Amino acid sequence: MNDSFLLDGEEIPFTPGQTVMQAAAAAGKYVPHLCWHPDFAAHGSCKLCTVKIGGRFATACTVRAAAGQEVENRSEELGAKRRTLLQLLFVEGNHFCPSCEKSGDCALQATAYEMGMLTPHFDHFYPDRPVDASHPEVLLEFNRCIMCELCVRASRDVDGKDVFALAGRGTQSHLVVNSASRRLADTDFAVTDRAAEVCPVGVILKKRVGFAVPIGARTYDLKPISAGGTEGAHKDAAVAAAAREKETG
Repeated sequence: MNDSFLLDGEEIPFTPGQTVMQAAAAAGKYVPHLCWHPDFAAHGSCKLCTVKIGGRFATACTVRAAAGQEVENRSEELGAKRRTLLQLLFVEGNHFCPSCEKSGDCALQATAYEMGMLTPHFDHFYPDRPVDASHPEVLLEFNRCIMCELCVRASRDVDGKDVFALAGRGTQSHLVVNSASRRLADTDFAVTDRAAEVCPVGVILKKRVGFAVPIGARTYDLKPISAGGTEGAHKDAAVAAAAREKETG
């Protein structure tokens, strides 16, 4: 008999060692998230994947699935908490979607649509962090960083380069480049690195491909981020990135 738990009343099978998020993804069920990625170890920083298990809050990306668990993923209470988290992420960075090259391919924007976030609600911080255009093929727009550390993990664990890191504490936390000059050009970063394509927002931008696919024809313009489940969203984004690369040669 297969092990399973209930996700919003629906039976979800899992294999020992899987987290609630992994099992939900494998079953094609969407759990809102930003810092989780199926190719990397769980980080648990964004808290968007917070669910209720046995009446207690827990992050789906870090909690192991267990037989007989009753997991609540979609509810008014969780929806309200997730909208608040999204609002905070929007005001802590400069996220002007209509003018952003990542619009339509941005997981933050798509998740806000999915969760029904209508306004930022809070006062904007409007950080003023320098843009790094030193690299011949990649632009870094630090003002949009949501501290998910996906680029940090990709560079360290896949590329073996440790190009990125987070510095500072609290509201002063920010992404930095690991070079004496803090310039991307002074690292061994390459446009073919995994870290170059894993950013869920518009921080790491490949030059000369920003609008190769017009707004209105991009990943989340065509279908919501929840379509195809949690893992499917990452696959759709990867396919879209590959298509842009091919189109621009």
